[in-house]
Amino acid sequence: MYLPILGAAALATGTIIEKLILKRKNLSIKFYETYSFLAIVLVMLPFVFLFWDVSPEALTTKNILLFALISATAILANLFTYYSMKWEKISNLEPAKITESLFTILLAIAFSFIFGDALFERNTKIIIPALIAGAALLFSHVKKNHIYFNKYFLAAIAGSFFFALELVLSRLLLEFYSPFAFYFVRCASIFLFGFIIFRERVPRDLDHTTIFHIFVAAAVWVVYRIAIYYGYMKIGVISTTLMLLLGPIFIYLLAWKFLKEKPSWKNIVASIIIVACVAYANFA
Repeated sequence: MYLPILGAAALATGTIIEKLILKRKNLSIKFYETYSFLAIVLVMLPFVFLFWDVSPEALTTKNILLFALISATAILANLFTYYSMKWEKISNLEPAKITESLFTILLAIAFSFIFGDALFERNTKIIIPALIAGAALLFSHVKKNHIYFNKYFLAAIAGSFFFALELVLSRLLLEFYSPFAFYFVRCASIFLFGFIIFRERVPRDLDHTTIFHIFVAAAVWVVYRIAIYYGYMKIGVISTTLMLLLGPIFIYLLAWKFLKEKPSWKNIVASIIIVACVAYANFA
């Protein structure tokens, strides 16, 4: 149970560091999409031989195609998320980012009917709390009696959905990889795809501080993802997701402390309601 809590703290820390990086005008989201994953691969490289474990079943055609789908979904998720983070305040995006937990739970329930409850816990008592959480999300963006969803907020919701889909799909392959090996191969493939597709060059004015921040963020994301994967394998997808909901609380605190972003009372109330709904869905 402690690993997902560690993952929640890593999620908050990584989010704040990425916001500081993406605020720089000389860095495009395509550049960061490509080279942040190179940084993750380099951070993990010294430990590959210690934690590498891949079953032969991982190399079947079905699982290779599934892995390709996971990589493509992850690329989309990151592009939407980086786009929203570069131009919008973290505190304004947090209600949208919290929907990743709802999407994860809903998809895990759907997948439990397809793949059985051996991999995914099944809890059908989620429809009402999901509707309440959706209403709270709408409420947080009502301004002067109309709903205000800007393009950055919508991009954050899209990123949350694709991250949730990627995470639930990843559970299917964790039977054949160690969490470390799976994340290493995933990030290496995303870097290669990004390098080929985007062909982004390293800016000449990229300073040492930014490079340092990119590597610190990479190390944090390694902790976050491996904690999630171990949580999925040991206590289940839904239980792990519940523990990760501590992440938004940490994010608000860190955004207030380091980015001087004060969340609105609507953001806070909506986040509390959504967290309560997801908690109820887990314990119902």
